[in-house]
Formats: sequence, structure tokens, C-alpha cells
Amino acid sequence: MSFESSIPDYIARVDSVLADTLPPASESPAQLHEAMRYATLNGGKRIRPLLVYATGELLGVDKDLLDAPAIAVELIHAFSLVHDDLPAMDDDDLRRGKPTVHRRFDEATAILAADALQPLAFEVLANARVDHAPAQLRMVQSLARACGSLGMTGGQAIDIESEGKTISGDLLRKMFAQKTGALITAACDMATAVAPALEARDRQRILDFSDCLGLAFQIRDDILDIEGDTDTIGKPAGSDVLHDKATWPAIFGVERAKADCDQLYAEGLQHLDHFGAAADPLRVMARLIVRRHD
Repeated sequence: MSFESSIPDYIARVDSVLADTLPPASESPAQLHEAMRYATLNGGKRIRPLLVYATGELLGVDKDLLDAPAIAVELIHAFSLVHDDLPAMDDDDLRRGKPTVHRRFDEATAILAADALQPLAFEVLANARVDHAPAQLRMVQSLARACGSLGMTGGQAIDIESEGKTISGDLLRKMFAQKTGALITAACDMATAVAPALEARDRQRILDFSDCLGLAFQIRDDILDIEGDTDTIGKPAGSDVLHDKATWPAIFGVERAKADCDQLYAEGLQHLDHFGAAADPLRVMARLIVRRHD
């Protein structure tokens, strides 16, 4: 069975494990737990968990060993989206075609729900079924680095500081690598942590692929904000322009953005050449990410 045909099964697997991992809404504090589940179990594309499983397929890792990193990275992603949507950040009303958490509940509940999702991700990794402690430690390190001040949170800070300004291409690239790329890379890297006897050069090839993919992912998002519609992308179209954000099209123009996205896609695939057909799951993911909504 091809990886692409297995995607619905993988998404169902992620949703099932997430539902079992999150506290039940019936448990006190009930509204907090309901908001945590609403933020996480709301029909996301599960791109980052899918990258965990795709990397695991390439490296021959048992799916049971991949569940923990797949769930952990999605919990961090959900935490980041709740914060991104807050009035102090992007002030968005829709996420995945539904009211954002602070609109569905209230701002305080949204903040607390996100705050609770983050430590839950690391609890999942701490309880992961792995054969040896160094692999577990590396997963924790990889995810922590990806969501800290030198990763996703730092990228968001640069994003906020850059609103209404014309910034350099180098700073924009750094922002994208941290804000979006870091978690993409962590998803792939955590799968390599539990791979048996993986050579350092092969790990680096996968990380180089994920770095290219993370940048291409965000550039594609920027393009869709201009050319997509709210019903298709699941969040308000044109919000980047409305908030005067620093984006790839704003700095370089739409046509250059499309060309750069295609170039990063091609470069990313080149890093997989060494693996041959075994890397087809990651090639599928790259195509789905970069070509989405075409």
C-alpha cells in the first residue's frame, strides 16, 4: 500500500491517540479540557504527524514507536495556533473553518488551554515507548528547541516585530525557518531518533530536506493568503495584508514567491535522492504541502 493511500488511516490513528491522550471534557476543570479538545480535535490536516510517520516509513521504524512524537508535535502545533489567533497576536475569528478557541470560549480559556497543551506534549514524550533513554532525550531536545525562542516562538516574535516594516530577505528567511520550519524539522528529526543504526549523513539528508520543506510550506501559505479564499484555506483570506505582515510576496512579489517555492521544493527532493524509492513517503508529503490547493 502506498503512503498516500495510507494517509486517511494515519490521520485516523493520530485522531484516536489524541482523543485518548487529552483529558476528557467531563473531568474538572471541564471548560479548560473542552477547549483543549476543541483546539486539537477539530479536523486539522495533521501535516506534522504525517511527516513523523513518513520519515518512519523511510527508516523502517515501527509505527508504535512513532505515535508519541507524532502526537507530541501536533499538540505543540495546536498550542501555537491557539496563541497565534489571540487578539494580541493575529486576532483571527476562524481556524480550520470554525470559530477560533478564544471566540468559541473566551480569551482567558484560550490562553490556559494552549498553556496546558504544551506541557502535555512533553509528558507524551516522557511516557514514550522507546528502547533506550538517549532516543527519548533526543526527541525531547528536538521538540523543545523547535518551539523555543530560537524556534517557533522566536519566529513569531520576529513576525510581530516586523509588522508594518520592510525587512531584509535574510531576516524573512530566518523568521520562516523558525516560525514554521523548526516544527517541520522536529517532526522528521524525532522519527530519526528512534530509527535503528541511522548514519549521521543520512540523518542530515533528512534534516536538509525538512529545512527546505519548512520554508516552502510558509511561502505557499503566503501565496494562498493572497490567491486563496476563506472557505478553501479555512482561515480568513487576506489577513496578512490586513495586518501588514512581512511575507514572501510582500518582499519579493507573487511571481518570485512562486518561483522560490518551486525551487525549495526541488532542492528538498534532491536531498532524498540517496534513499531511492524508500523516500517516496516524504516525496508524497512534499508534494501535498507545496502543491496544496493548486
